[in-house]
Amino acid sequence: MLYDSHGRPLEYVRLAVTDRCNLRCFYCMPEEGITYVPRQELLSYEEMERVVSVLAGLGVRKVRLTGGEPFVRRGLLPFIERLGQIPGIHDISLTTNGVLTAPHVPELVRLGVRSVNLSLDTLDRARFLRITRRDELPQVLDTFYALLDAGIRVKLNAVVMDGQNIEDLVPLAELTRELPVSVRFIEEMPFNGGSHAAMLPWNHVRIRQHLEQHFGPLLPVPTAPGATATDYAVTGHAGHIGIIAAYSRTFCGTCNRIRITAEGGLKTCLYDQGVLDVRALLRGGATDEELRTALTQAFRYRAANGFEAEQRRPVHQLSFESMSTIGG
Repeated sequence: MLYDSHGRPLEYVRLAVTDRCNLRCFYCMPEEGITYVPRQELLSYEEMERVVSVLAGLGVRKVRLTGGEPFVRRGLLPFIERLGQIPGIHDISLTTNGVLTAPHVPELVRLGVRSVNLSLDTLDRARFLRITRRDELPQVLDTFYALLDAGIRVKLNAVVMDGQNIEDLVPLAELTRELPVSVRFIEEMPFNGGSHAAMLPWNHVRIRQHLEQHFGPLLPVPTAPGATATDYAVTGHAGHIGIIAAYSRTFCGTCNRIRITAEGGLKTCLYDQGVLDVRALLRGGATDEELRTALTQAFRYRAANGFEAEQRRPVHQLSFESMSTIGG
């Protein structure tokens, strides 16, 4: 088992396979989009396989593929198959916006993908268009039901945004009444690719209070070690409701995950500026042992929490990043 400098096990890597996305969600990037990394500067699939193999040797057991939107990069499914053959990797999952995903669900089942996080901030088509700047809600819902029908565990992720989708919180949560789905509400974060950080009128406390006004008391249920969401049961519901205090950062003390950005930057915290240039090591001829040493060294200086990680960054740098660049 691999541990950081604060005694937290590191067994989960979020691997961004691209910084590109086919939506333009305003809380993630400006309407004109972001300046994408030139393709040759993205890690190749072969480089990503090598990094995951080294991390597996150190104790990482779970890989979540993110983006941008993973399905906009060609060759994703064969890459998933190769990842599944790496000794030590026992769990491969995906985060997707669902626009391109539905046709690939049978193949995901064959490849052993156990769970999918599906981004969905509203069930209203007009609001979906306003938030994402794309009219793709029917395709996303097709993916949602295809995943459920295939028996893949689904977590719906909804960013809670004041004045944008508050009226959607209860309808989204109502999906848990009949469906075995986890609907998770996420505090808005400052990674919007713009020039200012997000305000936070809706924190995890207010989100819970709002939901309890409709459903009555939310009953906490046990969560897996390192979970970011606080999960709740509602009496008579088939699924669960989750709340992720991503801006308040209440879960840092048990965080078991690291991130590799699409261009090969190691982030030991969502809020840090990147602590190791893995791509430079790979393309500079580093051996696997040298990679292991560099990674292990970086983990020894991991911030205690997201606030400390943010304080280490250059002033005002944080809000200029896009979650599409970081890896969702």
